Amino acid sequence: MSSLSPLVAPDAPVGRADEIVQRITEAIHLGLLDDGERLPVEVDLAAQFGVAPMTVREALATLREQHLVETRRGRSGGSFVRRPEGPPVDQLTERLAAMSASDLRDLFDEHTAIAGQAAKLAAERAAPYAVRRLFALTDQLGAAATLGDRIRADSRFQIQVAVASQSARLARRAANLQAELAGLIWLPIGPDIDVAAYVDTQHAIAAAVAAENAAEARRLAEDHAMSQLPRLTTVNMDLAGQS
Repeated sequence: MSSLSPLVAPDAPVGRADEIVQRITEAIHLGLLDDGERLPVEVDLAAQFGVAPMTVREALATLREQHLVETRRGRSGGSFVRRPEGPPVDQLTERLAAMSASDLRDLFDEHTAIAGQAAKLAAERAAPYAVRRLFALTDQLGAAATLGDRIRADSRFQIQVAVASQSARLARRAANLQAELAGLIWLPIGPDIDVAAYVDTQHAIAAAVAAENAAEARRLAEDHAMSQLPRLTTVNMDLAGQS
């Protein structure tokens, strides 16, 4: 039976169709669902999200309207992912504008806690292939030529650190956080991100994990996670002033 990635499937029933749309949309933009990937059939999706098949049917209809899913008929048919070239900048900007300063701070507090603990455990537990994957993802971010590529490479690095921690719960939580946060971090408004410095920091985290230096990995990951809060707070305040 086909299934969503364990990082996409929720820990508890999701509920409404629009929440399922948001979950799948974010997974597509983060690259957790590949372009052209076939989604499970409606009854299986309903079981994984803990909802009725009618709710999934409604969600898939919305995703088709947004051109994120294509449904084909026939024996080899089904619902297939159609990943757009870039992220939904307007929607992300609206979401950031709707957040309060405390909402934003709380989001980064959680991100910092998850990233720090994941990096610490990764330094203690990561297998060699997982460490190699971290370095490969830093290279991908450095070479990324589009906004979508940067978001996917960055989020995959954050999730891979949690995967390397060998904690399934941390990995799922990291994926959920990246779905909320990665697009906001790379919004092309306000002060620019120093991409070279950003990549260097991720490389340093990977090096600390490789060196099995848990304290350093945690410190670097926490500092890195919190580093974008001042920038996004400024953007958030500017957007609030425009409304």
